[in-house]
Amino acid sequence: MPALDRLTGQLSTYLSTDQVNAVRRSYYYAEQAHDGQLRSSGEHYVTHPLAVATILADMHMDHQSLMAAMLHDVIEDTGIPKEAIVAQFGDSVAELVDGVTKLTQMKFGTKAEAQAENFQKMAMAMARDIRVILVKLADRLHNMRTLGALNPEKRRRIAKETLEIYAPIANRLGMNRIYAEFEDLGFKAMHPMRAERIHSAVKKSRGNRKEIVNKIQESIAHCLEREGLPGEVSGREKHLYSIYQKMRGKRKAFTEIMDVYAFRIIVDKVDTCYRVLGAVHNLYKPFPGRFKDYIAIPKANGYQSLHTTLFGMHGVPIEIQIRTREMEELANNGIAAHWLYKTDEGDGRRNNHARARQWVKGLLELQQNAGNSLEFIENVKIDLFPDEVYVFTPKGRIMELPKGSTPVDFAYAVHTDVGNTCIACRVNRRLAPLSQALESGATVEIITAPNTQPNPNWLNFVVTGKARTHIRHALKQQQREESVSLGKRLLSKALDNLGARFEDISMPRLQVLLKEYHQEESDDLLEDIGLGNRTAHVVARRLLSAEDAGANPLAADGPLVIRGTEGLVLNYARCCTPIPGDLIVGHLSAGKGMVVHRDSCKNISEFRNNPEKCVPLTWAKDIDSEFNVELRIELAHQRGLIALLAGTISEADANIDKINVDERDGRISVIQLGISVTDRVHLARIIRKLRALQGVSRITRMRA
Repeated sequence: MPALDRLTGQLSTYLSTDQVNAVRRSYYYAEQAHDGQLRSSGEHYVTHPLAVATILADMHMDHQSLMAAMLHDVIEDTGIPKEAIVAQFGDSVAELVDGVTKLTQMKFGTKAEAQAENFQKMAMAMARDIRVILVKLADRLHNMRTLGALNPEKRRRIAKETLEIYAPIANRLGMNRIYAEFEDLGFKAMHPMRAERIHSAVKKSRGNRKEIVNKIQESIAHCLEREGLPGEVSGREKHLYSIYQKMRGKRKAFTEIMDVYAFRIIVDKVDTCYRVLGAVHNLYKPFPGRFKDYIAIPKANGYQSLHTTLFGMHGVPIEIQIRTREMEELANNGIAAHWLYKTDEGDGRRNNHARARQWVKGLLELQQNAGNSLEFIENVKIDLFPDEVYVFTPKGRIMELPKGSTPVDFAYAVHTDVGNTCIACRVNRRLAPLSQALESGATVEIITAPNTQPNPNWLNFVVTGKARTHIRHALKQQQREESVSLGKRLLSKALDNLGARFEDISMPRLQVLLKEYHQEESDDLLEDIGLGNRTAHVVARRLLSAEDAGANPLAADGPLVIRGTEGLVLNYARCCTPIPGDLIVGHLSAGKGMVVHRDSCKNISEFRNNPEKCVPLTWAKDIDSEFNVELRIELAHQRGLIALLAGTISEADANIDKINVDERDGRISVIQLGISVTDRVHLARIIRKLRALQGVSRITRMRA
């Protein structure tokens, strides 16, 4: 009861009497619901929801959030249904409680699928009401503060999930105070001995540094007073996990990290921030390139401050952060500051809330386009990285992207259609590779072209979850369209051989077959055929009645024509590298579609007479593509050999893709060339030119 009285006393400073009474009523309801239940520490269970509500009260959250905090374990742990919460406390509170209840089901570690599925539920709950995640963060914070009652294995598991998911979410929502406490508590639970060693070292260091810290602080305070600038100067402590991460990541000794002295100056308004910056730069010399203006360009989570590093007395480095009181509040409470003092809500709080909503909206977009829940959570974890780069559109709009982002990430951040049709880019008005990592301050222009598709190679270098998800989605869509097209051609060919046409198949007969194959529409069936998961002539026979299917499926009236533009569902075998002009057959491979082989290839000899596996093919007349071929050339060793071959191949309008030289003895060299050709006639012309070179004794077309 004393804890409840303290809480209600705190709430009465910013909530109405009716709202405070509603919070008290939710406490008594939770107390009755959890009657007889104890925590692992032996305390009455209701002490936990009361502590969670107190954490939210410190952030001045609204009364509905506090009521949900009191009731957040009622549905899961007591068997009371959601409907009872609705009847007692209304829809809003019940939805918050239900949203948090789903989050408690999250499992980590080996149960990756369950973790991912529940993380998706979290995104949905956050989308409906952002307060869900704030209640959950407060719940997790109290659980982390009371981890000591659990066994070591459970402590480590909970600490791991906190460091992997909840700490980055708190950081992404700008809640620095909770973020820092999550990291320190998680660090102590995961690595208790390391945490204790660093804590002792910090304590010892603090005593040794006290005199110099006081001197620097006094000199900064005198400087501000002399310039007539109001401001509070305080020393800033690095938290344990931050020190540990820097020691590991930058491979620095503890003394190197603690050699930097950190201070924070809190002022009254934005104008004063910049005037204070000028004053401290006059007092001590600044480090070149170490100034960051997060006021003009806030971080993605809404954080605003001026950061500068100076050469202090005796040359010691000093890190200084300069911000207003409102910025300090936003830095500590992040999105929770949106509910603080709503009668006088500033732009910073509005912007912070809008950024959080934008992030949650992005989560939903990732969820809708992700192939599965594991892909979704992988992309979200990428999105939670705190470091950003700030780049500009050609019209001067600022875009925030994760560190290491490329022009392709930028294109998808602008708009999905811009990303999907991107073909090139200019960085600072110069053409640049699409894989180039962007740096802050760069102006990026994307060049697009209609009817283009994302390149699968982009997945090797994109950083943002949005880009990765949309590229995969577009490639799947592209593959489906190509599979359906190829499947229709294969099925039409099989039906022709049986004396029928695809267009003549009755819809009822097609529906019967789709039901038999557990598929919803004809495109699903055609996609399966195009991918090689079903055989065209078997499906054709199933579509026709027995008396109509008397023809011999092998008695084809001509091979299937391929154009070379079938894309993702048509692959060219590496074992025999077919090119236009070669006699070819198609091998249907499950999941890959059709693999084109030369007719003489030994790898398909066992399938050649099996119509379920092999399809006769022929090249279209108007193919305008290049194909890879490997040649083996034996010739007398001579100076300038590679240049001679390259020049000859270039004259024949071909490119060298790869080259490998093997000297058989002092006189003979064996060269393996990978070249790009248009067809068999082009290859013959190249071979003739190579044979005309002096010293060439033998040229053969290679097979793997």
